[in-house]
Amino acid sequence: MDSTANPFDLDNEHAYQDWRAKKLENYPSKLEDLIVDVENPKNLTELEYCELSRRCCKANMAIYNSRAGEYPDRDIPHIIGQYFGLEHLDHNWLGDEDGLTSLEVADKGTETRYIPYSDKPIHWHTDGYYNTPDHQINGLLLHCVRSAVEGGENALLDHEIAYILLRDENPDYIRAFMMPDVLTIPARYDGEKVVRAAETGPVFSVNTETGKLHMRYTIRKHHIEWKQDDNTQAAVDYLNKLLNSDSDYIFKARLEPGMGLICNNVLHNRSRFSDTEEHRRLLYRARYFDRITCLHVDYDRCP
Repeated sequence: MDSTANPFDLDNEHAYQDWRAKKLENYPSKLEDLIVDVENPKNLTELEYCELSRRCCKANMAIYNSRAGEYPDRDIPHIIGQYFGLEHLDHNWLGDEDGLTSLEVADKGTETRYIPYSDKPIHWHTDGYYNTPDHQINGLLLHCVRSAVEGGENALLDHEIAYILLRDENPDYIRAFMMPDVLTIPARYDGEKVVRAAETGPVFSVNTETGKLHMRYTIRKHHIEWKQDDNTQAAVDYLNKLLNSDSDYIFKARLEPGMGLICNNVLHNRSRFSDTEEHRRLLYRARYFDRITCLHVDYDRCP
């Protein structure tokens, strides 16, 4: 990447202001701006693809609303992902054989120890914040098969918008979050055996090949170690305050059957929900090492 054109370089204010102006121009102002109605998610029309692409390129996310309903077709997230260059899945250890993870309340097994498999709220984070740098989660897809009887809403914030809000408030917040030792996720143990080593790294980083911004973050208070300096603590406090605000940039969406989120691993959370024995919430999650690409779209030809 040409360093003279890097908007994320704190010493390059001109490049930042140019990128910022383009980013905020015609930025979505409400949830409905992110939603695209899709007839068949496994066979997108040119218009559907163009509209989803436009939203992903502008806001790093889009929501499709399809007619798939509660049909548990596991091919849907795979195919939707492939449309946007998402192919290399993170086969996490609690995932299914095809690389997807079935997110539903677990009644038994190892999953019962982890919040994503419960009806409890999941606080603000990006996925894979404990991954190593060579296995960063860049793309994320959620497909809803069954929504909860009540609750289960997601809040969403474009990580590039979070960057802008932090930098505009105080560039030192960005300086702190780009330090290579600012955030450590401690090792995970199974008994005395280390099953995942501790991972230390920045909150914000820039891919040297693509020039795109990546974010790793969790609002959790336990099993996390922040760098102990005043600037880092001030940055953490400001970001937490932002995420708990009613900012116009935070979109709240409850995915219903046939709906799905496709994104570049934006900041997100999940509210508490309730099920019944007859109706249990089920979402398929796909995590990708790839970032969304729109290789086949020609905006001049878009309907």
